[in-house]
Amino acid sequence: MASFKVIALDCDGVMFDSEKANTAYYNRVLNHFGRPGLLPEQLDYVHMHTAGEALALLFPDDNMLRQALAFCRETGYTDFIRLMEIEPHLRDLLNKVRPHMKTAVATNRTNTMGQVIREHGLEGMFDLVVCALDVDKPKPHPDMLKKVSNHFGVPSYEVLFIGDSELDSQAAYAANVPFAAYANPSLEANFHISSLQEVGVILEGYSRFDGF
Repeated sequence: MASFKVIALDCDGVMFDSEKANTAYYNRVLNHFGRPGLLPEQLDYVHMHTAGEALALLFPDDNMLRQALAFCRETGYTDFIRLMEIEPHLRDLLNKVRPHMKTAVATNRTNTMGQVIREHGLEGMFDLVVCALDVDKPKPHPDMLKKVSNHFGVPSYEVLFIGDSELDSQAAYAANVPFAAYANPSLEANFHISSLQEVGVILEGYSRFDGF
């Protein structure tokens, strides 16, 4: 049985609990334009999609959308990164798999991932970071995961992708990449986990990885 060579992780909902940060960020934008705060279904959407897609949902009027985009470019996301809560066992996972395996991020964030990594002391822990701006089409399209496998020169079945949303699941299956659903048992997936500690069980059972 072939072993996994690369682990790729989604950011929001996998590496970090970003609900507080995303709620505060988009509520600030909405409140600036006199709109009420996020509804639960809107939070679910903005949590998974790119910032542009999220703002297009919140501001369907083209003129208001242009104003919202300009406001976001001016103010940025920096003030909200500290509200992101790193997931338990993320550091342990990264320390254990490296240097046996390559590590990557595959996220629909656009231009904030570098700040997130620096703010939370994860510099040097990822061999590749792929964001929405790095590909033609973000998740649910397979472009990000294809970029990951191509970058490391490995076949798709040697990449394990860990995500928490339907977009992640769709991207993995479109890219023919094995998928581990994190804290979301409703997703179609090759594996289901409720803790990043359980990634070790997947690696030991599926591959010849012996780092745990």
